Parts: sequence; structure tokens; C-alpha cells
Amino acid sequence: MTRWFREVGDASLFPAGSVVAIGAFDGVHRGHQCLLAMARARAEAGAHASVALSFEPLPREYFAPQSPPPRLTPARTRFELLRGLGMDGVGLLRFDPALAGMDAGDFVERILVRGLSARTVCVGPDFRFGRGRGGDVALLQRMGSTLGFETLVAAQVDDAQGRRIGASAIRGALQRGDLDFAKEALGRRYAIAGKVMHGNRLGRTLGFPTANIAIRWRPAVEGIFAVRVSGAGLLGHPGVASLGTRPTVAGDGSLVLESHLFDYAGDLYGQRLIVEFVARLRGEARFDSLDALTTQMHEDARQARAVLARPD
Repeated sequence: MTRWFREVGDASLFPAGSVVAIGAFDGVHRGHQCLLAMARARAEAGAHASVALSFEPLPREYFAPQSPPPRLTPARTRFELLRGLGMDGVGLLRFDPALAGMDAGDFVERILVRGLSARTVCVGPDFRFGRGRGGDVALLQRMGSTLGFETLVAAQVDDAQGRRIGASAIRGALQRGDLDFAKEALGRRYAIAGKVMHGNRLGRTLGFPTANIAIRWRPAVEGIFAVRVSGAGLLGHPGVASLGTRPTVAGDGSLVLESHLFDYAGDLYGQRLIVEFVARLRGEARFDSLDALTTQMHEDARQARAVLARPD
């Protein structure tokens, strides 16, 4: 069973020793997966616990609360992905004023050594940490030689065209609608998961009943997509989805992922679904009438069916 924690105290959470992989882990992409695999292998060799250490909110969000950068994964999905990779512990430390202001050396001593009993620390080549991003790989190596842990640096991971795989590149690809690069970089299709909420049933009135998921974080995608939906007994069920603010029928600016499942009549309210994005069909648009919107929805559904009929 994976141990989940939000804070680290004076008593070690892993007194028998741990191997700690540190990062934002937004998306848990193939680069992250290599770093985590390194940590797991080292932990198994030394009979220690493998620990993925991250932060919530992400530091980039904490320092820009009015205009947070887009995310690939919310906290729950990040935890589920890290747990699914076999980590013994997953920490999403509260990134608050105390942690944001912590000196890099204090972070090493208080969090890594005292709180996690780190025997090995695994990071990416550009890793920076501590107040003002004052800590780096060299500091970890120097402190490790004194405090009794080693530092391992994961190699950069590139795609087949030699492009670096990283969260920023994936965000950019999603914003461009390049779902194929996102799939290669993530090692899976990009997906959003959430619980289906009650809506205003307008889609049902228009002949397109939808399973609606409220999005309370800033995703890197928007528009209309061909999708496959899993959960609640479904596995890769075909459909068409809209992710945006619904400018034709709503004016509050809230983000909603609305998925219309083809040839499905079940009740999904309260169920947790995973919506995989297969292809972007178009951007979100405002229509002058519900009739115009309905006509476009039929066209979107036709295009989505055609896309999903192709071999994957």
C-alpha cells in the first residue's frame, strides 16, 4: 500500500531509509517515469522505501495565483499516477509561505534527511529548490557527502524526433492540438478524470445528453474533441466532448468538460469517469442561436465518429 503524506515532521516517515525522487511531476510523463524507475530500482537494491516527493499547489501556481500556468494533472490524478508506478510513498507537500521561504539547506536537512531518512535523492538535471531557487544538484551532492546520502541525476528523455520530453513541451502541444506528441511524451493518451455533476440538461433537450465534469484548475486544452470514455463500467467508449466555458449557453466563465457518449443511455451522475482526448476537432465558439449550435454539434459528432473509426 502506498503511503500518502502532505507534511513532514521531526520523526521520520521512513525510519528504515528511503530513496526520494523529487519533482513537480505534472503529467507524470516519460521523463518523470524514468526518474521514478531509477528511484524504485535503487530502493529495491537497498531494501529502502521508494518515495515520490512533490508539492501542492505547484510552486509555479503559488507564485502566480492570479494567473496560474496551465496544468496537465490535478493533485488527485498526480497521486494516482505516482501510486500506479509502484512508489511506496507519495508526498504532495503543502507549498505554503513556510515551505516557499525555506532555505535550500534547511530543506535538505529537515525534509530529506530528518523527515524521510533519505539514502538516495534522485532529481532531473535542471532541478532547483529552496528559497529563491537557491539549491541545485551541486548543493545536494555536497550536503549528501556530509549527511550520508547520494544524489543521482536522471538523463534527459527525448522523443523519436529528438525533441525533449517535458511538461512545458506537452502543455504547448496540447494548446496547439498536437495530441499525438502528447501521447508519445506521456506514454498514454492525455486524459482528464472527474465526477459527473448535474447540469441544466440543455444537452438532453438538444438531443445530445452529456456527462459534465467541473474543472476547477486551469487545463492546457480547450475546444471540441473526439474522445474515449472509461469508468462506471465503460472502457474506451467513443464520444465527442467540449472543454471550455460554454459561451453560447453560459456566461459565468466556469470551465466544464461535457462529454456526449455515442449510443449510450445510462445514468452517469455521481460516477467518476476518465475522458481520453483522441483528436481536437476545433476551438470553442459562440453561436448566435441554439439552432446554429445544434447544427454544429451534429457536425462535430460526425467528425468524431469518423476519427474514432480509424485504427488507433
